[in-house]
Amino acid sequence: MSHSVTRHTVGGPAEPGGPGLPASGVPASGVPASGGALHGGSPRLARRRRPSPTARRQRRAAFLFLAPACVMVAIYVVWPIISTIRLSFFNWDGMTDPSFVGLANYVELFHAPTFYTALKNNLIWLLLFLLAPPMGLAVALYLNQAVAGIRIVKSLFFAPFVLSGVVVGLIFSWFYDPTFGLLAVILGHGVPVLGDPRYATLGIVFAALWPQTAYCMILYLTGLTSLNAEQIEAARMEGARGWSMLWHVILPQLRPTTFMAIVVTVIGALRSFDLISVMTGGGPFESSTVLAYFMYDQAIKYYRIGYSAAVAVVLFGIMLVYIVYHLRRMLRTEQ
Repeated sequence: MSHSVTRHTVGGPAEPGGPGLPASGVPASGVPASGGALHGGSPRLARRRRPSPTARRQRRAAFLFLAPACVMVAIYVVWPIISTIRLSFFNWDGMTDPSFVGLANYVELFHAPTFYTALKNNLIWLLLFLLAPPMGLAVALYLNQAVAGIRIVKSLFFAPFVLSGVVVGLIFSWFYDPTFGLLAVILGHGVPVLGDPRYATLGIVFAALWPQTAYCMILYLTGLTSLNAEQIEAARMEGARGWSMLWHVILPQLRPTTFMAIVVTVIGALRSFDLISVMTGGGPFESSTVLAYFMYDQAIKYYRIGYSAAVAVVLFGIMLVYIVYHLRRMLRTEQ
């Protein structure tokens, strides 16, 4: 009988007035049986809600380390974006007081033929510039070999990335020169690439692909050094060679590098400016202008700061759509 009473007291529900719980519902120790649940929550959960002094110090230290970067981003990124958007609603020449014009700058912009020419050229840049990642991958695979003198060859392929955009523009301007350029020597006759509205944009994009391919090559060379050797060896034991090895084993491991190369290439295509300024100045007849150069042209040559800000806002909107799209894809892939 005593044995059954003990089991009832320890493991079973005690009746009011039973051996383990008095009729009042409070144990003999004086602590409520619910452990604080009568007051809306467990003391253990309440203690978890309050961070410890060490956690508070770590959180404070994290905020202090992040504060300088946040301040710089706010000053040099967020504030210029807000100022540009605000300025796009004004008519301002940079010297007199700005006058509010509302959406007049955007209305004029969307009715300007040069805007659509620049938008079309930006699309051409975007499509042709995407050749840089696969060409950079091909060069990186060629250079990722342990042969004599490969370091010298790597430095030669790396050289275009170090050159300034102005230098690249001058080199290709001489290359395209119809009188004494290397292209005229190769073809046997001069072709006015930069003087023909049909070929000017294509010639500039071809020049821009040279350093951009070198940049993608560097990204892929870095990615190739971090490949999983065990997966490659296992694939070789299974008989994978050549294209099957590249497609099924190497490229999946290079997915983060490919993502970075494509994002940087697309952003570079949308903000192209220096080569256009050096090689054609947006001509002939504004046939090679892009949104970035059109924005510069309106602000510097014609002192239309508000109108130029409207062009900048449109360009920023295009970039923002692309960046948000790729960030969402990246987050979904990680999840």
